[in-house]
Amino acid sequence: MRHRFGLPIGLALGAAVAIGCLHAASSVEAGTANAAESAPRAVASTTSTTPVKPTTPTRTPSTTPTPSSTQTTEPSGPVKQAQGKVVYLTFDDGPDPHWTPEVLAVLAKHNAHGTFFMLAQNADPHPELVGQVRAAGNSVGNHSVSHPQLPKLSPAQLHHEVADGVQSKCFRPPYGATNARVRAEIHRDGMQQVLWDVDPEDWARPGTATIVQRVLAGARPGAIILMHDGGGNRAQTVAALDQVLTTLSARGYTFATLSC
Repeated sequence: MRHRFGLPIGLALGAAVAIGCLHAASSVEAGTANAAESAPRAVASTTSTTPVKPTTPTRTPSTTPTPSSTQTTEPSGPVKQAQGKVVYLTFDDGPDPHWTPEVLAVLAKHNAHGTFFMLAQNADPHPELVGQVRAAGNSVGNHSVSHPQLPKLSPAQLHHEVADGVQSKCFRPPYGATNARVRAEIHRDGMQQVLWDVDPEDWARPGTATIVQRVLAGARPGAIILMHDGGGNRAQTVAALDQVLTTLSARGYTFATLSC
């Protein structure tokens, strides 16, 4: 019996040992896998250090020029190019179907010219007035679309008010309200900012005599004089303009347009 079955018995015992080892290894592996499967999975943190792009802009508009404010069109030359004893008459807030032609008639009477800073909301419905101003030898400036306080606008609103105004190389901010951001937008849109030297506050209708006195007191060679052909009744402005041109002409002044 020992001789006939010794070898098979040994083989059987060896196989049994091998099967036992394999079973033990499988049990360990399964336990490890079960432990890994039952472990809690990490939850994405709401305070992740990876920035999440917001769906809407949250940055407050800067009051200083940014890379987006880089000019796209280079403004050309100074707006004041006349020489000698000259003043620059400028008229804001038009064109007006009634008052702009009256201002043009007074200028023509004295062989004088001026620069009309127009609002797009007034110019767009009256292209014939814009053409009439230019045909008479006057220049046209951009005075925004709707006369807002530009420093208070969002970047998109500011760009619209400046870029979508009447075509010109000159821009006059409404109320003279400006800052670094406004100037950067004006420059980026290919224009130069133009303010004034003499403001008789004719818009307030202080009386013809007062308007005349204020203009004559401030007039000097190279001065830019602010008046209005739009925004209300301009009868006082028209009457004062006639007297101002008479007096300044007698003093040797000429009246040039800004290079807009």
